[in-house]
Amino acid sequence: MTGPFDGVRVIEVASWTFVPGAGAIMADLGADVIKVEPPTGDPQRALRNALNADDTSPNPFLQVPNRGKRSITLDLRSPAGVGTLLQLTKQADVFLTSYLPKVRTKLGIDVDDVQAHNPRVIYVRGTGWGSLGAMSDAGGFDAAAAWSAAGIQHKLTPPGATAPAPQPAAFFDLQGSSAIAGAVAMALFRRERTGAGGVVDVSLLNTGMWTMSPDLAATAAGSGELPRQNRLDAPNPIVNSYRTSDDRWLNLVCLQSDRFWTELCELIGRPELGDDPRFADSVARFVNREACVAELDEAFRARPLDEWRRVLAGFSGVWSAAATFDEVLASNQAADNGYLPTVTGTDGRAFRLVAPPYQFDGAPGVPAGPAPELGQHTEEVLLESGLSWDEISGLRDEGALG
Repeated sequence: MTGPFDGVRVIEVASWTFVPGAGAIMADLGADVIKVEPPTGDPQRALRNALNADDTSPNPFLQVPNRGKRSITLDLRSPAGVGTLLQLTKQADVFLTSYLPKVRTKLGIDVDDVQAHNPRVIYVRGTGWGSLGAMSDAGGFDAAAAWSAAGIQHKLTPPGATAPAPQPAAFFDLQGSSAIAGAVAMALFRRERTGAGGVVDVSLLNTGMWTMSPDLAATAAGSGELPRQNRLDAPNPIVNSYRTSDDRWLNLVCLQSDRFWTELCELIGRPELGDDPRFADSVARFVNREACVAELDEAFRARPLDEWRRVLAGFSGVWSAAATFDEVLASNQAADNGYLPTVTGTDGRAFRLVAPPYQFDGAPGVPAGPAPELGQHTEEVLLESGLSWDEISGLRDEGALG
């Protein structure tokens, strides 16, 4: 089946996860993504922590944002390396970069440099703080530019906490990756209509602010921050979390509470709550919300999660258990929708990755392969670009290939 990015060639001059993650999405959906790395490689390759402290399993920090690509090495400190990169851009549809403005200018790979060789190329700048302003040339990982600077850490840290809430790994990098991939599709659509290339900017700060739009809009309108919800006095007691007898949690998300209240009371074995005047409708439940939450706390504490799964299986309202990662991986729903495709690594070992959050014509995006080895496709790509073996050997002799 033809992918939406089939026939699209992407040159990626980027590192870590935010911008490379967009390249991975496009590769999953059919694009030929050529990852241009320095001779030392994307620093992500050398990242070591608790998730990849040894070599017995795939490095998620490499595989997630780099699967399905081709890797070439070019030393962009060398004029010949830059010249080779610019030659490659002549055949490209998209140029992805996370390099800072001063670096792009120094290397000679900024917008004007690339579009002088290919005016139809879509030049994509993924930044921490945006392309304008005093911080436009400052580095910015997502934990700083999105999680911290966009107000999310503030929102999710309870008053009186001894430390701020930590961000999950690559949390906003991957949201930003999806935003970049969507923006590229829009830019390519515009190019089909106008014939002109363009420049796309996506920042982590803007990604974080977009995520916090309700709070920021309310504050900007003078209403102040939206209140942090305390589950013990949730305004709608059936939009809330409840602990089970085996110390697990389930979440009710019944926004139209009058529609689901009586049914829920019957299912949980507390039909009398449905007739209790304190909880007769959404207004009464709001006024008596602490008492209502206390009654539901008692009810849900009486049984383990697996039993609640059976009891609530037919409930017409929305609910979910707070799943562990093992449960997510074992989910039939995820499997049925192709959300966890299997990839075979360069070492022959199979492992699973998450598909991008897009499907076309009922087909999930499946990685074309694992993350490439450093420089694995250098000669292949350069030969495709029209260079001869002698020219490639000359570049290697000059140190342009590392």
